[in-house]
Amino acid sequence: MKSWKLSELPVVPHAPRIIASSRDARVIVLNLPAGEALEEHQVHERAWLLVLDGEVEITAHGGTEASGGVGLLTEFEPRERHEVRARSDARLLLLLTPWPGPGHPGTMTLDYKEHVRERARERSSPDAA
Repeated sequence: MKSWKLSELPVVPHAPRIIASSRDARVIVLNLPAGEALEEHQVHERAWLLVLDGEVEITAHGGTEASGGVGLLTEFEPRERHEVRARSDARLLLLLTPWPGPGHPGTMTLDYKEHVRERARERSSPDAA
């Protein structure tokens, strides 16, 4: 068994702390200072976000909103775009599963990674249609 006192764990803003990681899931604690945001983004995995301290506003693509403080739990589908904004200094627990999710760079072969930029350049060229 492993255990953590999440409220006492040293985590500085802008430096999320991975506290557990396996093929099944990754667990991350992060501090988001008041007024700052995790701007609109998505992850490859299903994501659960739990507010441990402070208050946040969460907006998902399509306009769905949630806001609250300690105990607010939100779930995001894989690749669901969302933004998290801190109303006050906030400590958050993020659970990603499975880890890494399909399409995550961690699931790519070395050969595939070697040619990613080249493929992206090809897709973005004006002739690629």
